[in-house]
Amino acid sequence: MTTMDTNTLLLRFDGRSRLLLRSLLSGATGARRGLWVFQRQRRSDPDRCLHTCLETLCQQEICLNSDAQTLTTKPLVCLFPVDFQRSLVSFLHLTHPLHPRTSVLRLLDCLSQGEHAPNPWVSALVVQLRRDLGAPGGKEPLITPQCRERLRGLCERLRGSSGGGNDKATGWALCLGGPIEPQLSSSSQSGLYVVPQRKRKSSCVDLDSEPEDNAGQQRKRMKTSLSPVDTERSCSSMGYVVGTEGLKDEVETDRVDCVIPEPAVEPQPAAGSPSDALPENVKASIPQIKEILESEMEWDQSSVDVFKVLNDCDPSQVEILCRMLSLSEMPEQTLPQLCSCLLELSPDLSHSTAATLIKSLLLGKVLSLSEPASRCLVTAVTSLCSRYPRPTCHALIGPVLEEGQIGSAQAELLNRLIEDGLDPHYRLLVFQMTIKGIWCEGLLSVFHALLDKKLELNEELFTLFTEQLSSQAPHFTKSMKYAKMMLTVLTKYNTHVTVAHKHTLSCCLSSNETFLKKSLQAALKRIKHS
Repeated sequence: MTTMDTNTLLLRFDGRSRLLLRSLLSGATGARRGLWVFQRQRRSDPDRCLHTCLETLCQQEICLNSDAQTLTTKPLVCLFPVDFQRSLVSFLHLTHPLHPRTSVLRLLDCLSQGEHAPNPWVSALVVQLRRDLGAPGGKEPLITPQCRERLRGLCERLRGSSGGGNDKATGWALCLGGPIEPQLSSSSQSGLYVVPQRKRKSSCVDLDSEPEDNAGQQRKRMKTSLSPVDTERSCSSMGYVVGTEGLKDEVETDRVDCVIPEPAVEPQPAAGSPSDALPENVKASIPQIKEILESEMEWDQSSVDVFKVLNDCDPSQVEILCRMLSLSEMPEQTLPQLCSCLLELSPDLSHSTAATLIKSLLLGKVLSLSEPASRCLVTAVTSLCSRYPRPTCHALIGPVLEEGQIGSAQAELLNRLIEDGLDPHYRLLVFQMTIKGIWCEGLLSVFHALLDKKLELNEELFTLFTEQLSSQAPHFTKSMKYAKMMLTVLTKYNTHVTVAHKHTLSCCLSSNETFLKKSLQAALKRIKHS
């Protein structure tokens, strides 16, 4: 099969799903990165699940069979690289209780089909996940016959090197010689997954001859080796424990119940409390900051001095501090006073610190707007934007544009920032972000506000913009906002239009069905080229 470009495949998904899937494309760390992204998304939307994303991955996609040079169809997930498929199944192993069971099983069926044999690693992960779900197909062996033969040969060599003459099959040899059956524990049926593991009693290494103390040490080492990697450790914050079903054989087994410890706040190392990662002076100031935030009195200079500890934190520590102070849940009427304190700090906050604060304070509130922003929220956003424009672009405006759900309330607030809070070069930065966003009526309002400011567009950026106009034109044939934006382009940016641009814009206008169509065509016709 020919492999489609990954970026093309990702265009089938909405912005949030696309961000998650990109994280799963990170090679060996894909599952861990995907889990981290998914946790962040669930903080802003606790009910988020991947039903739509999983269904899209199962959709049949037309592709070219390179062997027969014919067109055929395959599930979309099968067109992604094998590393992505492996990371995806590992991610679902960690999070499957949060997604519809039928959607997960349908995806596993898609990964198991195809004219070519699936990747052995992906196949093993699929079977293991079926076992976790208690679904048909979970009794299939986890390893291929070729892998079984290689392991059996390895066992023979190891047993031969031990010099023993005992012909009785033990250890791995016994495991590989017998059937492999899944074993579901009673605790897994109640929602708690355990990790059964085998302790080899007599194989190449004679463990029976070890004293009891050594056996205890061996058991401790097994528990240490079972400690989950960062991805599984962070999964415990979702409120469930993940494990792997072991293999059942005739040798004596010890079941080790591996309960995943509570995670430290990423990216800090594991600790008893998130505050352990903070400097001592910052930890000492937390009660004072909470008292100030909860106070209904007017803040004075002493309040400003308390917030100076922000300059003693690195970005990850600022994120922990914001979480401990619950800044995302702060009442909007408190925002103007807090922002005034932040603006009085000297020296100014670093870019990363300011971006973390702006994201914690404002992003959730702006995304959840269903009506025009309150005066307090507008004051907070504009004041921070005037002092820290670049952090505001990256931590607030960019994520809002990427979300793809810009309503009239979000568009009105962004337009206000464009009008009053941003210098020309930052407007250009926002314009570049807007082109890459998911186009909707709200986004068209943002485009119109930006274009009204007569941006200094270079030829490359203007060409990219006209190409996007052309590709999006069929979706906005009756949109007045799209028509007005086109009129702005043809009147204020006529000097940027080349012959190639004129042809592209003419194609855009051909599908327009608004009453402005004739005016648009006349404006395009008036553009002359030297």
